[in-house]
Amino acid sequence: MSDVTTKEARALLRNLVETPSVSGSEDAVAKRLRSFFEAQGREAWIDDVGNLRAPADDTVLLTSHMDTVPGEIPVRVEEDVLWGRGSVDAKGPLAAMAVAAANAGVSFVGVVREETDSAGARHLVEDRDPPAAVVNGEPSGWDAITLGYRGLLSGTYTVETEVGHTSRPEPNAIQQAVAWWSQVEAAFDDGDSVFDRVTPKPVAFEGGTSADGFAFEAKVEAQFRIPPGETIEGVKSTVEAVGPGAVAWHDEIPPVMESPRNPVAGALRRGIRECSGEPTHLRKTGTSDMNVYAGAWDVPMATYGPGDSDLDHTPDEHLDLGVFDRAVRVLTVAAESL
Repeated sequence: MSDVTTKEARALLRNLVETPSVSGSEDAVAKRLRSFFEAQGREAWIDDVGNLRAPADDTVLLTSHMDTVPGEIPVRVEEDVLWGRGSVDAKGPLAAMAVAAANAGVSFVGVVREETDSAGARHLVEDRDPPAAVVNGEPSGWDAITLGYRGLLSGTYTVETEVGHTSRPEPNAIQQAVAWWSQVEAAFDDGDSVFDRVTPKPVAFEGGTSADGFAFEAKVEAQFRIPPGETIEGVKSTVEAVGPGAVAWHDEIPPVMESPRNPVAGALRRGIRECSGEPTHLRKTGTSDMNVYAGAWDVPMATYGPGDSDLDHTPDEHLDLGVFDRAVRVLTVAAESL
């Protein structure tokens, strides 16, 4: 175990934020974290996909992601607030977890590519035995605990029609793709709260004459956020029932909803109360690496970290350093309790 000072913890945080790590280019941050753990007398190494791993007491694994979305924000501290890309999502949680793991003597992993394909988390669950418990690092606010995330399903819809003159009344592939998407949206318009319903979202649309000139083609890239209580197979069936055309499915990440009575949530509440906070529980409409861990490991878990998630990916991303200090304490108390 270590006793990392507040000054050292803040220096680590700023250094991580100052080190660019757009998803897929996390090596410099991994090396900085390796140096931090080695300075605390801990073993640390970078695995085959680029995760930084610092194994120790596996009673609990503290883990967060090292990558950020693109977008440069000048790093600066003004009135005890740190500005910079990743200060909230998720280098604030990442640094707080690294310090807490060193202080409490528990396992830590900084994973790669959470913002793109969760390759780091997917490799981790295949490459090691489950820990006894997991705290995943994402911004929740220092006095809140995230217990639920919707899942993610993505696919590509394609449709083709015979090429013909635009004066003809029959719908071409682009018209069919537009109609298909309208029917898909209508199939999931059930009026529930955002967290409790499937949210379909087109992310790319292409169409036109085929390369050989003999057909008209259209393609829609789509994502579906799936709440607990719905299944990936059920969403697939609903979408596939809408025609014409066909859907090729890609990423599948199941939803997760943890009990507030699990020991990880209880330990985090204990830490929040020790810092004079009143804990609350959150459900997020997006998806995180906790979904991957919950799908592979049958152990208690929750997500926690300093920062306002409304600032994720924005040009105003910033983190109050006093909030960061409290989060380090909360995580240290929680890890020691577990």
